Amino acid sequence: MIGGRVAVITGGMGGLGEAIALRLEKEGFRVVVTYSPHNEHFAAWLEVQWGLKRNIAAFPVDVDDYDACQRCVARVQSEIGNIGVLVNNAGITRDAVVAAMTAADWRAVLTTDLDSIFNMTRQVCSGMVERGWGRIVNISSVVGSCGAIGQANYAAAKAGIHGFTKSLALELAGGGVTVNTVSPGFLDTRMMRAIPENAIEQRILPLIPIGRLGRPSEVAGLISYLCSDDGAYVTGANLAVNGGYHMS
Repeated sequence: MIGGRVAVITGGMGGLGEAIALRLEKEGFRVVVTYSPHNEHFAAWLEVQWGLKRNIAAFPVDVDDYDACQRCVARVQSEIGNIGVLVNNAGITRDAVVAAMTAADWRAVLTTDLDSIFNMTRQVCSGMVERGWGRIVNISSVVGSCGAIGQANYAAAKAGIHGFTKSLALELAGGGVTVNTVSPGFLDTRMMRAIPENAIEQRILPLIPIGRLGRPSEVAGLISYLCSDDGAYVTGANLAVNGGYHMS
């Protein structure tokens, strides 16, 4: 039974995060998205969702701040309800080859993309076990499996995510809680559309056997399954959604 279950998606106001939020809301979850306190567009985004009668709430949080995550989760559970699903989606990039990468850019990506997974998950996993049901989905990337020039910080963070997933899946398996990683490839998002179209057509698409960018909704569909009762026997997995770009 989905109705009444609360699903939190970090970084849920754009691109993949928004697609996940809309899919889970459609499936009957009470959806909560988090956004950066520096996001100046959250009110307009919420107005659009509410105008479309979507049952979505939003809370600000710096996911790289453990105490802020603790306060955010406490507020969600007080105002909305116990969290049954956590999708750790928030992340940033600070690209540069290692020889030119600053220590600040290394730390920023590792803190936001990897530490945040612990910061949020630590607040909800015990409660999920106590209630005997929970779903945690950690969003990694194909880059975590195959690497990418200029993204050593991002690749390290995304690879670390699945190590965390496997360990936590073992810890929570007896409590009715599944923990999985989803690793998207190149998706048709605002970030990708910032790349010149000829670069996508000439350098990226030829490497994707399916021959196109992925749709965020396709990734969201997989996450919806993982968060359902039907997904109860999938845990500790790293599920690739990359059009055949990288196979393991």
